Amino acid sequence: MITSLDQLAEKVKNKKHKLKLAVTWAQDENTLGAVGKAVEENMVEAYLYGDSTLIEKISRKLGIDIDQFNIYHIDNETEAAKETVRLVKSGEADILMKGLIGTDKFLKSVLDKENGLMKPKAVLSYVCAIDVPDYHKLLFVTDTAVLPFPDLEQKVAMAEYAIAMAAKFGISKPKVALIGASEKMSKHFQNAIDYAIMCKMAERGQISSCIMDGPLDIFLACNKKSVEIKGVDTPVGGDADILLFPSLEACNPFYKGLMLFAKGELAGMLMGTKVPVVLMSRSESEKSKFFCIALSCLMADEKSHC
Repeated sequence: MITSLDQLAEKVKNKKHKLKLAVTWAQDENTLGAVGKAVEENMVEAYLYGDSTLIEKISRKLGIDIDQFNIYHIDNETEAAKETVRLVKSGEADILMKGLIGTDKFLKSVLDKENGLMKPKAVLSYVCAIDVPDYHKLLFVTDTAVLPFPDLEQKVAMAEYAIAMAAKFGISKPKVALIGASEKMSKHFQNAIDYAIMCKMAERGQISSCIMDGPLDIFLACNKKSVEIKGVDTPVGGDADILLFPSLEACNPFYKGLMLFAKGELAGMLMGTKVPVVLMSRSESEKSKFFCIALSCLMADEKSHC
């Protein structure tokens, strides 16, 4: 079982068959630092698309040997996105990574109906594994980046993606907490209704093997003492592996708070695509971007991911 992001990186380095990583608009310090480390650790071969002069200048500033990169000059970030998506779709590369390009332009190429990377009828979502020093295990959190107000079908897909990712870490039956402001059920809150349906689906095997409960607040999901104090009978019991949030507006500030105040590190990626896609904020640390590359290598071990 992989219990930390450092262990994740150890597991996927020094592979005989290195995966090919295509980076869109690569002239970014944290991106190049992360990619350089991944290349040095023998995780990937790097194919960098963007302003070649800037890529080389930044690489030299960081002390990175540019000879280890395959650099392709493109003047326009939109064209860089189209070319890198084409590269992975054709099988010439295994993993796609966003660099300095804006998320909207990047996703436009990923989601393109004719030339994009989506699986047929799949839900696009985002799952990240977060390593928090004060929590006793890795936390898988969804959706931090894509779905603003997921409906029931999308929430089920989010759960399936997170369960599939946890399985790659060696967690065969994860505890899934469906997060709300309170554990109390109410017909006035659509999320509570969705959660009740999902729990019954999990109970009857309509969602992959897991222990699911909700709504639960963060304390009941992640703190055993709070479960004792409140006296709530929940199989998750303050020991959650997966946190599924009801909205992007709830999940995104939560994960950023863990990064900023709890010294967390993360590894995340898009789910629902034909190949692993690394999509991170331009402000994320080099270390987190490196862990994202490591995660994509883990998920790419199979011919396709969820």
